[in-house]
Amino acid sequence: MTLSYPDALDYLYSLINYEVQRPERYAPEVISLERPRALLAALGNPQERYPCLHLTGTKGKGSVSAMCASVLSAAGLRVGLYSSPHLQDFRERIRLNDALIDPEQVASLVERLQPYVARLAGLTWFEVVTALAFMAFAEASVDIAVIEVGLGGRLDATNILRAPLATTVTSLSYDHTHLLGSTLPQIAFEKAGIFKRGVPAISAPQPPEALAVLERVAAEREAPLTVVGRDLPFEVGESDEFGQSFRIPTGELRGEYWTPLLGSHQALNGAVALATLDQARQGGVPISARALQAGLAQVNWAGRLEVVRRTPYLILDAAHNAASAERLRESLQHIFLAAERRLILIFGAFTDKDVIGMFRALLPLTDQLILMQPISPRAFSTDELASLARQSGYTGALHSCPSAREALERAEALAATSDVICATGSLSVVGELRSVLGLAAGRAAYLDERAVQSRKNRLI
Repeated sequence: MTLSYPDALDYLYSLINYEVQRPERYAPEVISLERPRALLAALGNPQERYPCLHLTGTKGKGSVSAMCASVLSAAGLRVGLYSSPHLQDFRERIRLNDALIDPEQVASLVERLQPYVARLAGLTWFEVVTALAFMAFAEASVDIAVIEVGLGGRLDATNILRAPLATTVTSLSYDHTHLLGSTLPQIAFEKAGIFKRGVPAISAPQPPEALAVLERVAAEREAPLTVVGRDLPFEVGESDEFGQSFRIPTGELRGEYWTPLLGSHQALNGAVALATLDQARQGGVPISARALQAGLAQVNWAGRLEVVRRTPYLILDAAHNAASAERLRESLQHIFLAAERRLILIFGAFTDKDVIGMFRALLPLTDQLILMQPISPRAFSTDELASLARQSGYTGALHSCPSAREALERAEALAATSDVICATGSLSVVGELRSVLGLAAGRAAYLDERAVQSRKNRLI
């Protein structure tokens, strides 16, 4: 092998990257399945050598994917997980039983991919990385892979999967509206694009207008649809700063469950994961009741209401649209702010996001607002964010600290030991702060806490 890992990353980042610069349109002539389909065919279609679960959605698809992968690992299977974007390290995108892919394997795969990429004009970063992931899972002889959509669904490179065991749509709301549509039915249509003829489909509870589209597309493709909350009832249980419990009251999945992912919305995500895994089980994947409980209890998913310090509280959350900010507000109020603690908010966001909607949810709770600028050409400047905060009616203290390190230092200087510091607005904010804090890429801070381990052990 002549290519080094840094050289391999340089090569990948030289490709057209719609994570850095969004496309003008989400249309077949811009984002095409033909390119990744041709690339994977030239490689011998490695994605067809193992069964898959395929997941999309606006909120929760990463958490549900991680839950599914964790349960499958707890069942003793060799599991691949493909997710995006990463927080700190490219290798977070491609995991084998929760271990990040080796740098040497990335370099080797990229070196072998290069001649094929050179023959196909217009291949994008995500299309090539998806092929890399599919190759990695095939070479690792995985028993099953959990594949998360990058953007949308219908035209996403992952949608070359022909016959997954199940397709899942998590909660839908408004995001990427300039690409996926400005109405929930339009967004639902793009997400439902992953439904396959005869393949079981699962949906989280949806607004009626979105659910109607999912039901129509599922019926057209003769894909039996399970709607969580309707066809699979669940009950939200107790929650605290260490985890969230929930219950399935009836059926084969009946039982008490717990996850270290915080917030009542993770009860919903857990139920969606269970519904997805139940379809995999019916498709022949061996998953015991114990594996279901153990996998949910030991799921590793950083940056989602992740408590990384407790005196004062320091919470990292990747909320980046209005709906996820509302979930964050609810969780902060219920779990952390009930004792009249002050909230110091670190916030940074990208220019294609609904910052006003996020501010509407979070600023009424905020005592001190610290604005930072993620390292991206798509990021709002702190001056632009300050203007939007004032437009939103925020009259409290405001601080401009462009770098992640400066923002964290300012927050820590302002906070009393009883206060709550929360950083949010984008995955980039979370990733940059995790790096400043010296947290290991791909490993949630709660995995190393005795209190969480004790709670988890009582369940498994």
